[in-house]
Amino acid sequence: MSDAAPAKHEAAQKMGFKDGDLIQELGYDDDVDFDLRDSLEETVGSELLTEEDHEVVDGIVYWWRADDGDLVDALVDSLVSLDEKGVVWLLTPKSGRDGYVTPATIQEDAPTAGLHVTNTEGVSEDWSATRLVARRKN
Repeated sequence: MSDAAPAKHEAAQKMGFKDGDLIQELGYDDDVDFDLRDSLEETVGSELLTEEDHEVVDGIVYWWRADDGDLVDALVDSLVSLDEKGVVWLLTPKSGRDGYVTPATIQEDAPTAGLHVTNTEGVSEDWSATRLVARRKN
């Protein structure tokens, strides 16, 4: 058995998901990390919901690449089905990979979408995950 499987499961746990959580996946394409997807599904005990699903979800996993369009609009649209205490994990290609998104772009666009960047995790060989939560209302 390779070290990859436990590492992927650890990544899903680092993302804070647990059994019973509903996760919606956005931006799916053939370049996503399939091992990470499998780990997320195993951790929560169900398949990831698609863009067509309209349930209120605990978290969103958003695969985002530099040429996918306007990040602010995409983030705003993603919040429609997110529980008020939910989290968006923006998964972007790591530096040097096709579709790389700079951390500065995320730091700049997230607040415009009403989100706050809390931390970034290396969750796979090719993808970084940035945790975004709704800004607190005063």
